[in-house]
Amino acid sequence: MGDTVNSQGTSGRGHAVVIGAGIVGLCCGTYLQRDGWQVTWIDPRGPGEGCSYGNAGQRSDSTFLPLATPGILKRVPGMLMDPMGPLTIRWAYLLNLAPWLLRFVASATPEKVEAFMRDFGAMIAHARKCYEPIVADAGLADLIRPRGALEVFETKAAFDNIQTSVKMRQRHGVPLNVVGPEEIRQIEPALSGNFAGGIHRTDMDTVINPLKHSQRIAELAAKRGGRFVRGEARRIEAKGGGKSTVHTDGAPLDADLVVVAAGALSKKFAAQAGARVPLDTERGYHAMLPNPGVELRIPVKSAEGGFYMTPMELGLRIAGTDELASVHAPPDYRRVDPMIKRAKRLVPGLNTEGAVPWMGMRPSLPDSKPVVGPAPNTPGVMLAFGHDHYGLTLGAVTGKAIADLVAGRKTDFDVTPFRANRF
Repeated sequence: MGDTVNSQGTSGRGHAVVIGAGIVGLCCGTYLQRDGWQVTWIDPRGPGEGCSYGNAGQRSDSTFLPLATPGILKRVPGMLMDPMGPLTIRWAYLLNLAPWLLRFVASATPEKVEAFMRDFGAMIAHARKCYEPIVADAGLADLIRPRGALEVFETKAAFDNIQTSVKMRQRHGVPLNVVGPEEIRQIEPALSGNFAGGIHRTDMDTVINPLKHSQRIAELAAKRGGRFVRGEARRIEAKGGGKSTVHTDGAPLDADLVVVAAGALSKKFAAQAGARVPLDTERGYHAMLPNPGVELRIPVKSAEGGFYMTPMELGLRIAGTDELASVHAPPDYRRVDPMIKRAKRLVPGLNTEGAVPWMGMRPSLPDSKPVVGPAPNTPGVMLAFGHDHYGLTLGAVTGKAIADLVAGRKTDFDVTPFRANRF
């Protein structure tokens, strides 16, 4: 296997190995560095090149609805019958997904949705504040635009169906305004169509280049002595006394602390650390339009299409939808076509030539809450995964929570609802 990396590093805190160099893993390691840890990241790809690369670029500090809401059971047959729909399940994966689906449907009661809004809201309230030191130190301010976001509804049925959730979100302090067709045209003149209504959120901002955003954080981490290993982590071996060895396809990494932040690939590492979690994948797709020919003022979400149109540094990104399928299943880039077709209807004159498709695997738990906290049976291992659609938003608040837990400090929010043993 080659030489073993010394576990004691150059600091008094010791050596931390972070499995995963997406935005969550980067933020976890960066916050640990602030406490004096020497940090090594291991990932098969470069920093931010996995799921963190292809998101819609949206951040917020107000709570969202979970994916499972009352009435979701009625939608499951449609998910199976429409492979190009905004939320779909691959038939070949249905049997494997069944335990996850049962938990998913069980999470859709009004009481559990209210509990989610409360718990998730307490966490996300600190999201952008926790980014502030990283934004300052890594020089990220030029990549963040305080634009807000607009969700539009083409049909009255869809608009009427959302009103209950609007009231729920407003009750939990989400700053959103219900707007009519004329207000939609004033907020975003590039849109066209007979809209039934919309939702305007003023609390959201946009990261205009998510990959560059991650890479700058990685550059900051490297300047602070961090090391990035391009390779595959395979197994965590507990050594006792809180120490572990992370076995890889190269040299093993001895660690005084391990952080599992491998996104959709975290399940096996969590199990090795004694946490059996029902982690699965919501695969998201995007199409990057390098020359859209139309400039949007603000990110726009199509409610019926389940995707965002986000103006970014390198063009217009059409990103979203959910495909429940195996982490090993090949991408189905046909899913991009309905998004592009609807986007052209919503934005007259949109140029889709040269569109580049992409697929990423969101780490999804059936209750839509991430796992944040210590592995229940393995001292020296922390878990930070399952952030679903909100990895970019929750990266820094997760990183700070992990560092606070390791240091024995009080966390900004109650992590109890996010621990792995809730399953």
